[in-house]
Amino acid sequence: MQNEMPLLKVENIHKFFQGVHALKGVSLEVYPGEVVALVGDNGAGKSTLVKIISGLIKPDRGKIFYKGKEVKFSSVKDANKLGIITVFQDSSLVDYLSVTENLFMNNEITKKFGILDKRAMRKIAEELLRKLSLNVSPDQEVRFCSGGERQGVVIARSMYLRSSLTILDEPTRALSIAGVQRVLEFVKKLKEEGVAVIYVSHSIEHVYEVADRIVVLSRGEKILDVPKNKLSLEELKSILIQGVARQSAS
Repeated sequence: MQNEMPLLKVENIHKFFQGVHALKGVSLEVYPGEVVALVGDNGAGKSTLVKIISGLIKPDRGKIFYKGKEVKFSSVKDANKLGIITVFQDSSLVDYLSVTENLFMNNEITKKFGILDKRAMRKIAEELLRKLSLNVSPDQEVRFCSGGERQGVVIARSMYLRSSLTILDEPTRALSIAGVQRVLEFVKKLKEEGVAVIYVSHSIEHVYEVADRIVVLSRGEKILDVPKNKLSLEELKSILIQGVARQSAS
C-alpha cells in the first residue's frame, strides 16, 4: 500500500478542550479498502480523532487530506459528501420505522411531484441486505432487530450513501457474542466492496480478526502504528496494558 496514495491522511492533529490537550500531534493514513483498528483505553483520544475526521468538531491545529486534497469540514454533511460516513455508538435508528425507511432516512428516492418511490427503495434495500448477508425483511420494523442486525442496517445505510471510508465507533459495545461476530462479518463485506474502514474499539479482541493495521492511542498520542501481521495478539495486549498504565500515571 506504500505505493498508493492514501485515501485519508491526517497530519499533526491537535485538539484542546478547556485547557486539556486531548490530541497531541496525531498523524494517520488510511488506504483504499484497508481496515484500520484504532484502539486504546478510555480517554486515549480515539473518539476525539473520529469526531474530527467525521466533521463533528474542528481540530485546533493540523491538516486533513482526502484523496490527496486538503479538506476542511464545517459539518458532518461536508464529510458525508466526500464519502466519509461515521457509524456512531448511538446509531440514530428510529425503532418504529421499517428497515427500508431507516436506510433511506433523509435520502428518500422520489418520483414526479415528490411522491416516494417505495418500490425502488425496497429493491435497493433488499440488495444491500443481501450483500451483507443480513437475514431481515426490508419491511421489518427496526425495533424487532437484534443489536447486531441494527448495526447491519446502519452499515447498509453507509453503503447506500456510497461511502469510500466508513468509521465504526465502538460498534460492538453491549452486543452479544453472536452480535459481535455479525459486525465483524459486516466489516469483511465492506472490505470486499473496496470500502476503507476505521474500526474504533477499546477491545482489541473484537478487531484483531479483521484489521489490516493496528493504531494505538494513549493520552492523546499515537504510540503504535503497525501492520497486524507484525504483531501477535499477546504482544498487542501488552502494549495496551502499558498504555493504560501510562494514562493512569499521568
